[in-house]
Amino acid sequence: MSYLRFDKTLMTNLEESLPREILRTNRSGAYHCSTIVDCNTRKYHGLLVIPIPELDDENHVMLSSLDETVIQHGAEFNLGLHKYNGENFSPRGHKYIREFDCEKVPTTLYRVGGVVLKKEKIFVHHENRILIRYTLVDAHSETILRFRPYLAFRSVRQYTHENAQASRHYDFVENGIKTCMYAGYPELYMQLSKENVFHFEPNWYRGIEYPKEQERGYDFNEDLYVPGYFELNIKKGESVVFSGGISATDVSKLDELFSSEVESRTPRNNFKNCLINAAHQFLNKQGDEYYILAGYPWFKCRARDMFISLPGLMLSVGEKEKFEMVMKTAIKAIYAFMHGEKSDLKVTETEHPDVLLWAVWSVQQYAKMVSRSGAKALYGQLLKDIMDYLSSGKHPNIQVHDNGLIYSDGHDKAITWMNSTVDGRPVIPRSGYIVEFNALWYNALCFVSELLKEDEESDLTKHLDEISAKAKQSFIDTFMNEYGYLLDYVDGMMMDWSVRPNMLFAVAFDYSPLDAKQKKSVLDIITKELLTPKGIRSLSPKSGGYNPNYTGVQRQRDYAYHQGTAWPWLEGFYLEAYLRIYKRNAISFAERQLIGYEDQMSRNCIGSIPEMFDGNPPFKGRGAVSFAMNVAEILRTLNLLEKYGNQ
Repeated sequence: MSYLRFDKTLMTNLEESLPREILRTNRSGAYHCSTIVDCNTRKYHGLLVIPIPELDDENHVMLSSLDETVIQHGAEFNLGLHKYNGENFSPRGHKYIREFDCEKVPTTLYRVGGVVLKKEKIFVHHENRILIRYTLVDAHSETILRFRPYLAFRSVRQYTHENAQASRHYDFVENGIKTCMYAGYPELYMQLSKENVFHFEPNWYRGIEYPKEQERGYDFNEDLYVPGYFELNIKKGESVVFSGGISATDVSKLDELFSSEVESRTPRNNFKNCLINAAHQFLNKQGDEYYILAGYPWFKCRARDMFISLPGLMLSVGEKEKFEMVMKTAIKAIYAFMHGEKSDLKVTETEHPDVLLWAVWSVQQYAKMVSRSGAKALYGQLLKDIMDYLSSGKHPNIQVHDNGLIYSDGHDKAITWMNSTVDGRPVIPRSGYIVEFNALWYNALCFVSELLKEDEESDLTKHLDEISAKAKQSFIDTFMNEYGYLLDYVDGMMMDWSVRPNMLFAVAFDYSPLDAKQKKSVLDIITKELLTPKGIRSLSPKSGGYNPNYTGVQRQRDYAYHQGTAWPWLEGFYLEAYLRIYKRNAISFAERQLIGYEDQMSRNCIGSIPEMFDGNPPFKGRGAVSFAMNVAEILRTLNLLEKYGNQ
């Protein structure tokens, strides 16, 4: 029995099947994303979505979808599905689906009368090419397959509409055609592994709608161009492979290529393997550089997300080489920032005050999970340079005060992970002494000093020790309140008493200014007010402004983004803190908490974790369909549980 299999009953019920999405990537920025019934419901959906650096920094939908038609005895059965105005779906090909299986590759089984057709999709690694293999499992008479491609040639943030500028020109290539709708775009090659006939029959299909965009308050309809259709005969037991890419391919090797790509995939046959498979999709190779994308389908590489995600995505599954490859690129970005140099690297938001401290934390995890000596050899100089840069006041938005704490200005710009803005202003203007910044700071001071002193004590380690000694008491004096939890930030006379999850880092990190009693008190408050089955709330229901539902138009969602929504990545740190305090006694509790995510493997984006959840029941998944920090921290927690279980 497959771990990720959906039967006819679910697949033919659009209320159940349309919210479930599928994501496949090539690990170089391109992806395929749609629903499990192949009906696009977002402007970001498409069969072949690729970056085109020559145009801009966005992804572009080249091939939106491919409609298949089964023809027997002159009768046509179209397997496609598109949404049009007024809840009209056409041609309603989902009614022929008998099952969908996603354990190895997305596989759909159709039955049309006596015809049983299997469709399998896969993305070629590090190549802008989607492959679809069609196998005629059963048929009792002559069968013809017809393929009708829907072309977009547009940015994921825009729409295309019928226009006279779109080129209808095409050229024949081996077993297919190549075409390009607009200047500046690469040519799209559509080829099949078997000889076929292409019928030029250009048409615009108008008024296709994307309900997910309508929910988000955006424009939600477009027109798609169909240049014609491919047609071929297929026999029982025969397989035919379709290739959509931006270069020609050797059609004689398509079936072999498809099979080899399948063999390299991690089977999604259990919870952990689903997460490992999802983790691999965030790796993004561009030329000689390696990045971690923050999420799909719209996020790019953000520095904070990258450093938080790296240990879970790579080290937790034994892929230290990939960690090191990403860190090589990250280190270039760090030094470019510290030296005030412009960089072509695709790492954003390196200027945020906590980013360098998260980089230290990421190296700290390498030291714990791989090797302390290895961490020192690879990253010792980086740690020295970061701590010297920060402690000497060179960072443009970090001041090290005499009390040992760091101060950052966030009045007019969102500088923390709680970064939603409305009208250019932060929704949550966290400024001054920010609790997780200073937890990170204290942890970095202690870790780097201790690691470097294993060789010899230096002026830098003495300086770090002096700061940490002052910061330890100052942290408690500044943040600990009489109710047993930590203030979220303190800026002069302004003290934010909101119960937020940012205080949990002071409990979770290896080095904490809090004593055991204080840690337990903080954790108890988080457990009582912030813990949900789907992560840690960004704000307590008892605090003012609680807004747990991430719904509505963009402005409405921006106000709710960090005002009560639940975030799974925070639970990774919460469970680390819980295990740190309660040791082996916490294992069963942590396992029960993680079970709450297993049902997500068959919901939202199949086999992955969405960006966030509503803070109230039924805790519906929201935002990006697959989010790196969430996948990473659940994997890291599974790794921690194994270690505690083996003690």
